[in-house]
Amino acid sequence: MTSNAQTLRTAAERGLIDQYASAKGALPGGDAVAGIRAEAFKGFEARGLPNRRVEEWRYTDLRREIREALPLAEAADPQQARRALASVKDFGEAAGYRVVFVNGLFCADLSELDGLEGVTIASLGAALAEGRPDGLGDLAAKVADPAIGLNTAFMRDGALIRVADGATVDKAIELLHIATGPAAASYMRHVVHVGEGARVRFLDAYEGYESNGYQTNVAVELYAADGADIGWVKLQEEAHDALHISSFLTQLGEKVTFNQFTFTSGARMSRGQAFVTCAGENSTVGLRGTTLINGDQHADITLVVDHAVPNCDSREYFKAVIDDRAKGVFQGRINVHPHAQKTDGQMMTQSLLLSDEAEMAYKPELEIFADDVQCAHGATSGQIDEDLLFYLRARGIPEAEARTMLVLAFLAEAIEEIGEDDVVANLEERARAWLAR
Repeated sequence: MTSNAQTLRTAAERGLIDQYASAKGALPGGDAVAGIRAEAFKGFEARGLPNRRVEEWRYTDLRREIREALPLAEAADPQQARRALASVKDFGEAAGYRVVFVNGLFCADLSELDGLEGVTIASLGAALAEGRPDGLGDLAAKVADPAIGLNTAFMRDGALIRVADGATVDKAIELLHIATGPAAASYMRHVVHVGEGARVRFLDAYEGYESNGYQTNVAVELYAADGADIGWVKLQEEAHDALHISSFLTQLGEKVTFNQFTFTSGARMSRGQAFVTCAGENSTVGLRGTTLINGDQHADITLVVDHAVPNCDSREYFKAVIDDRAKGVFQGRINVHPHAQKTDGQMMTQSLLLSDEAEMAYKPELEIFADDVQCAHGATSGQIDEDLLFYLRARGIPEAEARTMLVLAFLAEAIEEIGEDDVVANLEERARAWLAR
């Protein structure tokens, strides 16, 4: 007697399978993109939603957290979109140009791109109507990740950005994402090509003000040509009951400088994952960030840096402040491939626990297959230094204010690494507002 093994699926997994079956014919891109959608969803069907049994997701159990497949987000009416935009706080003076997405869809009438030279920005959804854009799905296909697979299967819109060779963009470009209306799921894909010797800064903001349990799944594929200088600051301040998953995939050419900073304080559950490949020699990577969470929030930062060639440097530096019953996660892995000699990879994470129930999980990894390298990692966690607190209180500073000063000083060490005064001031103000709450 024989029996066929059957996969037990959750209600959410069954819902996503049914949703894809009914929606795939209407998703943009037609036959040109149908193949990569189908291949990505096949991977999701085989693995399902990631859970604790999947090593890369052992601390963030999406199978438990996602109970139903939310409908795909619909376009907001113009008045609703404008009200949503007026209700959130963007990067203000730090941003010179703005690209707005509401419910995961590009809003040209709310975007501000006047005067932008050396850069073309178009709706990915519109580009998909004409075929498969260059680079779409190439980096995503290299990572066997269920969240990325879902994004590839369901992606509908995003930004297609090209920065010309040698261009120096005078002001930062803000990608502002807002959710409004009934609870729904948004799947966005941004494809960014930065030309040789170009210099550009991006401010990538996700803000929510309506509490309806919406879900965001966004992926960025960034291609950096030789000599490019790229700064990318991500702000995640989703609504307190939202779910946020972002995947950043980038391939660097020779002599590239790439710096990314992530500020995380929103969403009930969030995971920000980055996969960076140094494919050209003499490139420098900086991945830094801060996490501020409280209540029952869960925030996961997962990084993978692949040193595939010699003579590249990478730095990972993250700080977390955790209060109440919140839980933070940091997973970092540095892979040094054979022949990637003269690699210098360093990783440091530090957390400040403001309550006895706060948790922080660390999982740093080094995988080294070359012998002439410098690689190291470190992790610390603790509470506010009582001696420093006593020092400030002895000088007449109230206890609450003294605690705020110490926490801000702890965070400032990471935030000031951004090196741009307007952005630093904006994020430090957000940190103060979080502490005041």
